[in-house]
Amino acid sequence: MAGTLTSLTAGGGCAAKYSAARLEELLKGFVPVEAENLLVGLSPADDAAVYKLDEDRALVFTVDFFPPLVDDPGVFGRIAATNALNDVFAMGGVPLLALSIAAFPESLPTEVLGAVFAAAAEQVRAAGAILAGGHTIRDDEPKYGLAVVGTVHPGGVWPKSGARPGDALFLTKPLGTGLVLAGHGKGVVADEDFDAAIVAMTTLNADAATALRPFAPNAVTDVTGFGLFGHAHEMAERSGVRIVIDAVPALPGALGAAREGIKTGGDPRNREFAPVEADGVDDEILTLGYDAQTAGGLLVSLPADKGLSLEAELRARNLTVHRVGRVERGSGVAVLS
Repeated sequence: MAGTLTSLTAGGGCAAKYSAARLEELLKGFVPVEAENLLVGLSPADDAAVYKLDEDRALVFTVDFFPPLVDDPGVFGRIAATNALNDVFAMGGVPLLALSIAAFPESLPTEVLGAVFAAAAEQVRAAGAILAGGHTIRDDEPKYGLAVVGTVHPGGVWPKSGARPGDALFLTKPLGTGLVLAGHGKGVVADEDFDAAIVAMTTLNADAATALRPFAPNAVTDVTGFGLFGHAHEMAERSGVRIVIDAVPALPGALGAAREGIKTGGDPRNREFAPVEADGVDDEILTLGYDAQTAGGLLVSLPADKGLSLEAELRARNLTVHRVGRVERGSGVAVLS
């Protein structure tokens, strides 16, 4: 029965997210909450909410769930947990407690649900937190994710709105999870490339965040459903800067899938939300940059003179890091060929 998970969905992973453009329109109807201790809320929205408890502690709170993007229930549970936990790391925080959010057809065997929950609990423990309960409802389309609470020092919050001219831009995971999974399903991506994408999606951003923390980055976000270009667009717009991307690192098999014409459901929505200047850029690079990522890496903006030290630190820890661009005065996002 595990093989039926993706057959029950219209689209899985972060590609199932509401389009960024429609989400922005929806959020315009919310009156921003003004509270002295609400450090991060909806004005502007970020990867998680942050509420100050005292001078040394603030809570980080996030929720994330989506339909399956793989058939193996254990792998699905690990990916969904990773994706939710990574929002806390993207704010500079450390997870403490998680609750499951689950919706499954009653026709699925209980052992399938058990495998999802067990794998998620294992990943939560790996992040240093506890899975302490949750809520499960009946639904024809399976969905799973977590609500996560973490902590951060009030002075150590990483917003996506702090990028400054002169910063260098780094990414801690290559791109293309959506392309690789879709391409594998169509037989144009090899099994070993599919496996590499699974490893990427089940790798927590905990170690990268730990290495990054001493560098006091100006802006951080994790690259998920809006793709690299969509999340760069958010960072540029909210920081009042121009972002220039001159490298788009790819997972094995991702560019090959793009050349075969593979695109995921999030691609057209991301292109609409985040148009970029891209004269002369190959179409497969644009497809990769707009590809909806699930449990993607951290997109980091920090002063350029700290860049070499950051790269050395991450590589010394056997962690992936790619210098993907720079921050300038101006507005918008430009992609260079």
